[in-house]
Amino acid sequence: MNRHARSRTTVYAAGALALLAAATGCTGGGDSGAASAALVPASGSPASGSPATAAPSPSRSAGPSPTASPSGGPAAGDAAAWAKWHLTPLPPAPPAPADKPVKLARTGPVPVFSEVKTSDKVVFVTIDDGAEKDPKFVEMLTDLKVPVSMFLTRDIVKDDYGYFKRLQALGNHIHNHTVDHAQMSKVPPEKQKSEICDAQAALTQQYGTPPLLFRPPYGDGANTPALNTAVQQCGPRAVVLWRESMQIHDMQYQAADKKLRAGDIVLAHFRGPKDLKGETMTQMFGELLARIQEQGFAVARLEDYIEAPAA
Repeated sequence: MNRHARSRTTVYAAGALALLAAATGCTGGGDSGAASAALVPASGSPASGSPATAAPSPSRSAGPSPTASPSGGPAAGDAAAWAKWHLTPLPPAPPAPADKPVKLARTGPVPVFSEVKTSDKVVFVTIDDGAEKDPKFVEMLTDLKVPVSMFLTRDIVKDDYGYFKRLQALGNHIHNHTVDHAQMSKVPPEKQKSEICDAQAALTQQYGTPPLLFRPPYGDGANTPALNTAVQQCGPRAVVLWRESMQIHDMQYQAADKKLRAGDIVLAHFRGPKDLKGETMTQMFGELLARIQEQGFAVARLEDYIEAPAA
């Protein structure tokens, strides 16, 4: 793919927090986790360096996994498939770790994290909202077998739940991103709870598995006690932020050196030409993969690094 000139201009202003703007995605601003450690307690203070751990109990998988390659990692698309999309193949992901770096408890405060402690040279791609439902993107992920985690907003995806079932069928997981993309710190606790619980119920009904993870729109309020309580009441067992956010041709980095690090969580959005200055979802995602490939990272499945709580 010919690389476009990089742009650090955000797709829309950070102040555009109304649902109309939210329908096309979140910004990288707000309480985005720029200062958070790999795992941050609900209070927002830096963690001591070790992940939150669950009480000793039998573990269960975070969800279904796709076909694995002989190494145990997600299957890699072949060279011809990458060439079809004008991309250089990424390195294959390593096998999923047997000892998961992130261990989630069944009850109690939920951890907040924007990266995963790992020595594997991997990053994790997450995609928010659900406004753009481009069938070519399903084709792209089918060809390339790059794992993604989807944080869906109910009122943005409810006109076509089936689109995301096609992506789920590839082994990708669906998580909670509220009912209508409310800025959580600006609404009362009761509204925070309904935003999360109502989305949790709808996504569980549609996709068959309760979302394990939650992402607040804009990352806003992630470390507040009120939001942590609402998440606990509604079912997700962690709040997930990010370290980089994909714009149109380049990533916006929180690190001053503008480099990826092992275990970083990358944010992207389901967006189309209207919001990408004429670019398609597949073109934007291709640019994202090119930026990752340039720095020598593989894309791993976030859920493969998380130990979900025992039932």
